[in-house]
Amino acid sequence: MNPSSHHGFSRRRLLACAVSALVLTLSGCAAPGAPAAAQPQQDALALLERVNTYWQRTTPATESAFWNVAAYHTGNIEAYRVTGNPAYRRYSEQWAEHNRWMGARSPDPSQWKLSYGETDDFVLFGDWQICFQTYVDLFQLDQNRQPQRIARAREVMEYQMRTARNDYWWWADGLYMVMPVMTKLYRVTGDPRYLDKLADYFAHANSIMHDDAEQLYYRDARFVYPAHQSANGRKDFWARGNGWVFAGLAKVLQDLPADDPRRPVFEAKFKGMAAALKAAQQPDGYWTRSLLDPAHAPGPESSGTAFFTYGYLWGINHGILPRAQYLPVALNGWRFLSKVAVQADGKVGYVQPIGDRALPGQVVDQHSTAHFGVGAVLLAAAEMTRLRSTD
Repeated sequence: MNPSSHHGFSRRRLLACAVSALVLTLSGCAAPGAPAAAQPQQDALALLERVNTYWQRTTPATESAFWNVAAYHTGNIEAYRVTGNPAYRRYSEQWAEHNRWMGARSPDPSQWKLSYGETDDFVLFGDWQICFQTYVDLFQLDQNRQPQRIARAREVMEYQMRTARNDYWWWADGLYMVMPVMTKLYRVTGDPRYLDKLADYFAHANSIMHDDAEQLYYRDARFVYPAHQSANGRKDFWARGNGWVFAGLAKVLQDLPADDPRRPVFEAKFKGMAAALKAAQQPDGYWTRSLLDPAHAPGPESSGTAFFTYGYLWGINHGILPRAQYLPVALNGWRFLSKVAVQADGKVGYVQPIGDRALPGQVVDQHSTAHFGVGAVLLAAAEMTRLRSTD
């Protein structure tokens, strides 16, 4: 080995050691005698199992296919992928079977609606379509590839794509609910309309919700500054709303072909959000409910924090986000989730209840939990188990 290559190798070894030490320091999980690089991942796996065991023990699988429940199952599938625990997969299969592999169940397309609604005629409303993510995943996990598992998903999405409308995603949450459905179904069917319409719908969503200066998303058009302002006159970007988008972009990039010409648009939005969110993180690792006005609704919140932590870890694990720049952000978020948000029995606390904004005075504490918050923590924990000690 010549001297120059030896020096390069030494620098790489030093960098690897520094990163491993950073992982251990920020995760706060070192244990005597444990292999240094494996310990944080092992602790993340133990936390994932504690969280999911608690949830499935206390929550029946036979619940609605609506968004709040379906969001949990997007995390449960990742929990299954990193553990191989058949009970996790069976839990989602029981839920899907209970819902007949459907979202909203109206059989008459002439009656299907796309605005907000919780009844069976709101088939085109994205909150009834997030369940399709898990149905497609279960279809792919099953070696028999049973077509009835994705029949309703294809019926609904292919009907929607035949329409001339592009305004299906008018609220930030919808980008998580449905964007990954389209990339997953593209991978299954090869139908190019899924990616064409994905790009069209995403362009419309950006035109009404994305703030180009801040590189963040308003929850919907009602919250655009200056017509709407935070308690202290600032732009009001809801943490969980941006969490939905950041995590949704990670899921899209997971399945979007590497050579797809539309990929740079999604990567640019993902990287822009990563930079903006880094600046908004609080010293204790969490993000407040109004990202740029912490005093608007002060204190920790775990659903937005978990989605952000997942997005950062996914981006690092896939080489899209620079490790040196963003690993401290991800690990600081993970430290809050693992040391504060998740309780000793596995209950996930500090989840803001169902809503559409940061509400001053709303109580969010260790007793506050919800399906979607648990799902977000499972996503973050799964990516933490995949974190390498070095690039």
